[in-house]
Amino acid sequence: MTEEVNAKAYPLADATLTSKILNLTQQAVNYKQLRKGANETTKTLNRGLSEFIVMAADAEPLEILLHLPLLCEDKNVPYVFVRSKQALGRACGVTRPVIACSITSSDGSQLKPQIQTIQQEIEKLLV
Repeated sequence: MTEEVNAKAYPLADATLTSKILNLTQQAVNYKQLRKGANETTKTLNRGLSEFIVMAADAEPLEILLHLPLLCEDKNVPYVFVRSKQALGRACGVTRPVIACSITSSDGSQLKPQIQTIQQEIEKLLV
């Protein structure tokens, strides 16, 4: 079930990193540190609230997301693609597919160490 992933969906997380990201996304829901959807994600970036951004490589058309990596680079926020918007939606705690989400910062958050680990792993992909 490995359909071609759009070459523009870079960097793409491998299976291990994807499961870590989706795991953290699920926890972020409980800590109210998650914004779902391209528009909400854009807002958190502009407001400087994002820890990192997760986008779905199978968004159709992918161009609806491609303003986000540019914005991330401006704001120095790590970003990563996962293969499936369906899996991303499930991790966000909704039944609908989610094409983008933002893990937001929160003072004294218990997710901080995990967020930092994933930020470092995303940065390794970009080298």
